[in-house]
Amino acid sequence: MKIETYIGQLLYRYQCVTVPGFGAFLTETQSAQLNESTNSFFPPKKLISFNSHLKNNDGLLANHIAHSEKTSYGFAVSAIAFEVLSWKKTLEENGTISLKGLGDIRLNSEKNIIFTPNDQTNYLATSFGLSPFVSPLVKKEIFEKKIEQIAQNEPAIYEDEDGKSSNSLLKYAAIFVLGLGITGSIGYPLYQNQIDTKTLVVESAVQKKVQNKIQEATFFIQNPLPAVTLSVDSAKVESPETKVMSYHIMAGAYRSEANARKAYNQLIKDGFQARMLGENKHGLFPVLYGSYETMDEAEKAQKEIQKGENPEAWILIEKL
Repeated sequence: MKIETYIGQLLYRYQCVTVPGFGAFLTETQSAQLNESTNSFFPPKKLISFNSHLKNNDGLLANHIAHSEKTSYGFAVSAIAFEVLSWKKTLEENGTISLKGLGDIRLNSEKNIIFTPNDQTNYLATSFGLSPFVSPLVKKEIFEKKIEQIAQNEPAIYEDEDGKSSNSLLKYAAIFVLGLGITGSIGYPLYQNQIDTKTLVVESAVQKKVQNKIQEATFFIQNPLPAVTLSVDSAKVESPETKVMSYHIMAGAYRSEANARKAYNQLIKDGFQARMLGENKHGLFPVLYGSYETMDEAEKAQKEIQKGENPEAWILIEKL
């Protein structure tokens, strides 16, 4: 089993993917870059690194493989362990291994692991479809020199109605140079606008995958807690300003409305601002940890939930 394929799939969604007994692949988001020497623009991307000290099984990779292969969690753990043994054997024999889509791993003279990432794959979902491009260089200094030469050799002087004289050629040349300066200054904003437009397309594609994931999800509660009834004094409730909450952290989607209600009550008891949605088109009842106005707020809350509550918690982008 080539587990690097599943590692790559998880790197689109998570900042850290641990391979039990081997190490962890980490990602860091890099903003758009400009190489001034070549006038090249590069879209935002995720930089991949490797930490050989993070080896404990957090369940993320094994759960993903078990779900994708439609097998048990125990079988997935065994498959990962077998692949890790194969990697270590290859490193000892050849000194290097190549992981498709991730990069190369080799041993140095001190038997320490050295990782060289693959720069051809961008794991930042919001940059999907964006590629580097080169902007033509505008050399306005050359045009300025030509204008000066023309002005010196063929001056065109006239007098206006007030009797004031001026050089018409230099007047229009100055306007031309100013236009060149403005054209050069809008190059980068045009590139940024291209990124924003394509980002909207990517979010729509990711949203379709999220809907498919909800359709496949099935959750069960072995020992559900009794339902909790909450009473609200309508006289004390104020009408706050309506806010658009488009980013939601999913706790689960249940085929049974009763199970969804029990999960919702438990999240409320645990201190979350949980929400329970009505039945969707897939016949499921989604339950949310909470909803947020911005992606930054949702990602911050998601990290806390993944650390302490649910490593599989993910973000749904939709206006509810």
